[in-house]
This record gives sequence, structure tokens and C-alpha cells, in this order.
Amino acid sequence: MASSNQVLQQILAAVNSLQSENKSISEAVSTLTDRVNRLSIQTAAPQAITGSPTIQPIYKSTLGVSSLGESARPGSSGTPSVEEASAKGEVATKQRRGSMYGSRIILTTYPSQSGIDPIVMDWGNSDPQKRGPVVVNRGNTTVRRRNAVGAHGGSYSFYHALAVAIQELSLEHKPDYTNTEPAAQIGPYPQWGDGKKIVAMDPFGHLAPWLYKDFIEKENVDIRPTIAITKAHMRLPELEQSVRSGRLSVDGKIVLNEFGELAVTKVAVEPVWYLPGVAERFGIDEGLLRRSLFENTGGSFPELITRQDIKIFMPPIGGLTVYIFGDPAKTADPNCKLALRIHDECNGSDVFGSDICTCRPYLIFGVEEAVKEAQKGGSGVVIYFRKEGRALGEVTKYLVYNARKRGTDKASEYFQRTSNIAGVKDMRFQALMPDILHWLGISKIDRMLSMSNMKHDAIVEQGIPILERVPIPDEMIPADSRVEIDAKIHAGYCRLSLLRTHPAFNSPLFNARQDEPSGLHIPSPLCHKQNLVLTTPVTQSSHHRQNTVH
Repeated sequence: MASSNQVLQQILAAVNSLQSENKSISEAVSTLTDRVNRLSIQTAAPQAITGSPTIQPIYKSTLGVSSLGESARPGSSGTPSVEEASAKGEVATKQRRGSMYGSRIILTTYPSQSGIDPIVMDWGNSDPQKRGPVVVNRGNTTVRRRNAVGAHGGSYSFYHALAVAIQELSLEHKPDYTNTEPAAQIGPYPQWGDGKKIVAMDPFGHLAPWLYKDFIEKENVDIRPTIAITKAHMRLPELEQSVRSGRLSVDGKIVLNEFGELAVTKVAVEPVWYLPGVAERFGIDEGLLRRSLFENTGGSFPELITRQDIKIFMPPIGGLTVYIFGDPAKTADPNCKLALRIHDECNGSDVFGSDICTCRPYLIFGVEEAVKEAQKGGSGVVIYFRKEGRALGEVTKYLVYNARKRGTDKASEYFQRTSNIAGVKDMRFQALMPDILHWLGISKIDRMLSMSNMKHDAIVEQGIPILERVPIPDEMIPADSRVEIDAKIHAGYCRLSLLRTHPAFNSPLFNARQDEPSGLHIPSPLCHKQNLVLTTPVTQSSHHRQNTVH
């Protein structure tokens, strides 16, 4: 009996210890909660600079917008004290916060946690009902059913959060998708049911609200589209000149008038990553991918670590837009010729006409050639990826510009300047790019309007042969972009092995400073007629290459 009593005493002591620890944890959580609440309701403005006018903060009430400075109102005794203003602000803020969120903050979830019941996701299943919807939102009726980490809207998800915080958007809002169905039918294609060919987008994303209507209506699960398809007109100044010069002809179907106005089918796509497939595409471990995504986004997505059962991630990055000229169904028809331009965003050139690179000229050339192919009975496609500054961003891009302009702007130093600043030449990593081609049902590319070795190799590795690679015409290359184009040819544009046989490659001009605007000219036929059908993967994976082009 003595030993039994000792055991009971030990158990009791352990229970008391656990209770004490639990109390300590509860107190710590309560303290943290109080601190969070205090931080969120601080409304006192910083001290104004001496002599500057005092402006009272404005709060939005349920009746409209009113200022805390009430001295102008009838019956007001004057401007309220700081304490009164703070108290009113605290009440208003608490009311706003209380109406949106509870006091409990859920930082993460776990697979075996009570109430967690994610909708089954069988990525790669050709039957959308068996595959299941992508569910990522954290609303009260949806959070337990989530099978994805991240948020809708890509980089715009943060504006969504801001809209909720300032009460411009209600958490209870339910989208009304009446009359928003796709304006053109695309697919389904066999590639949609191949979990290895499409890993960076949801192939059923344009149909989600209608395919999974039962989940939305019967279980009140928030399911949203990640793809939208519409029809539109496109008008570019250069294409008006193309019509006037006779390079494009008005047919009333694709080229609508003498202003070069084009009929186009547009497809907007948000990124949806199937993590095992993305990791495999890059040749890395899924666990390493998850950890890197978690660590290098400031720990923003802890469920990447705690929810290994969730395989879908919707990253806060830009997506892509597809521009289809002609019948969209022809993109998948092997009997129709396809002209394709894959273009990575360059805002300075594409939109504002900077002449330091060839981006806008190549984009215009791609559109024009795509239209010509469509007018001949084939298909023309331009795909625009949001990867500004080789996915390094505009800040890094402009820093590189400064370094180039203040130093010796040589083709041989073009990429090194980027590496010196960013630590890497290029972060576009084209391995995920071909997914949209699979989604469009593309099985071969007749004319690839690009000189990029990275894009070429990534597409070919995915089993899509490229029959011809078409460089930008010499007359479309801006004088100030010669350093860029020469450096890219040096780095791998259009088969470096062929360029090495050309005398110009070993010319001292190639590594000399480009004092003359014309720089070094590599004749384009070197790229134009070496276009062999390449149906087997290259030996070096495209995602490991750092060579680059737009």
C-alpha cells in the first residue's frame, strides 16, 4: 500500500505541476493578448511639429464619418481632451475589431486538431469532383475545411486585408458570380489530369464556383475562381503603323479596323502551387521547399510547416495573362500552326517605352506575328508573366541601371552587375512556365518568338517540341539596348554553341565598352535558321541555369 500511495502522490504532484504550467501559459497568453489589444487601439497621434496646425483624427462610425474635433458642433463645449479622444477612439476601435474577429488569434493549425476537416484534394485527377476544390479562405464556415495555405489574389491579397481592416470590405461578403462564366471555352484537355504537367495553377480554376456549387451552397464553404476568361479589344499604337505599312491586313475578325484594333481572348491566372510537384520540378525536397518559403517570407505561412497534409500553396506573387488571337480551340489542334511569345514583365519598357532594353519591341513583334499566324488559319498566343526585373523587382532593376550608367557598361559585365547587387542573375526560374502551355492543350510550337535559352529548354523538357525560334528583327532593336542584347547572346541566346563559330563572338568588341550606340551586332540568321526539332530533354535542367532573356 505504501508504494501505491507513493505512486498516487507522484501522480498528484505531476498533475499539480501541469496545472501550474498551464496557468502560467494562460497568463502569458493573456498578457500577450492584452498587449496586442493595446497596440491595436492606440490612437494618439505623434506630437506635431511646433507651429503646425492640429488635425484631429477621423473615425468611421456606423452612421458615417465624424471627427473627434467637435468644437464646431452645436452644443459642443470645445475640443475633447486627449483622454476623452483616446477613450472614444478605443471604444470605436474595439467595436470595429469585435465585429470582425474574436479575441482568440489562430496562428496555425495542425492535422489532428479538433474540428479540422480539410476537403480531400487529389491533385492530378481528371475528374474535378474527385479531385476536389481549392479551399484557402479562413472565414468561420471555411477555415476547418481548408486544403490550401496562402490567400486568393496573389500580391493583391494584402490590399484585401487592408480593405477588411478599414471596413471597406465585409468579412461576410459572398461573391455573386452571376454572368461571370468564362467568355470562351478552353479544354478540358488530357494534360489537366496529369499531376506532373500542371503544378503551378489550378486547371479547373475558371470553373470553380460552378463545379463546386454544392460545397458553396450546402456547406457554406468559400470557394473562388483562380482563372477568368474574357473577350476584349486590344489597341497598340505600333499596330496601327503595322496596318498602314501593310504588314497587317484588316480582316474584320482579328484585325478589326485601320487603327490596328485587335479582337482577343484574354485569360487571367493566379498561381496555385502543388508543392510536391513544384519541388519535383526543381529537383529539391518538398520539406526544403516548405521551409524556405516559410523562412523567406518572414514566417508568414506557419502552416507550411505544421500542416504537411496540406499540399496546396497560393503564393502572394503575380500571376500571368494569356492573349489568344483567333479561335482559342486551335491552340490545342496539332494540325494548326502556333506562333507563341512568352514575355516576362518589364514595366519600364512595356508600358513607358524605355529604350534600355528590347522588351516592348519584342512584345510588339510577338503580338504582330501571333496575329499574322491567326489570320492564316492558325493560332497566335502571347503569354505575359508578372516577373518584373527578372523577378528581382524594380528597385533592384533600377539599382543595376545606375551601376551600369555610372560604370563601364559592357556586355561582358551585364549579368555580373546584377549578381553583385542581388546575389543572383535571374530569379524567373522558367521551370514552372510551361504549365500554362499544358493548360492550353499545346503539344508543339511552330514558331517560338523568343531567343531565350531558358524558356526554350524549360518548354522542351516538358515534352513540347519547338520547331522554329524567331529572333527580334534588327530594325526593332533600340540603339541603347545593344549592350543588353549582346550580353544575352553571349549568355545563351539562341544556342551559344552556334554563335561561337561566328567570328563576331571572339571580336574584341564583345568585351569592349560599347562606346558607340550600335554596339556589337550578331547577325540574326544565326538564330533564325538553326531551329531544329528538339523532342528530348537537354542534359542540364533549365531551372538550374542562370542565363536569361526577356
